[in-house]
Amino acid sequence: MQSASVGIRDAKMHLSKYLKMVQKGAEVIITDRGRPVGKIVPIQNEDLPLQERIKKMEDQGLIEKLSTKGLKKIPSPIPVSNNIAQKFLQEDRENG
Repeated sequence: MQSASVGIRDAKMHLSKYLKMVQKGAEVIITDRGRPVGKIVPIQNEDLPLQERIKKMEDQGLIEKLSTKGLKKIPSPIPVSNNIAQKFLQEDRENG
């Protein structure tokens, strides 16, 4: 991974330029009078929300976008009251 070292003043004046470098995988080290004080690094895939990771994989051609043609809508569960489903399940487990 390549890295660049820039002073605070230069980083403030050209922030968008350095952020584009970071988006491409580079690290940018921020210095104050030549002494490193911080670092801008790319976000790792694990840190991105699921939707953003999926979008990134689609953009890279690793996966294809899901087609909604031909998909069937799954019906909503049938509502039951007083935990009756849980009671039936428990009875079934006891009798099984």
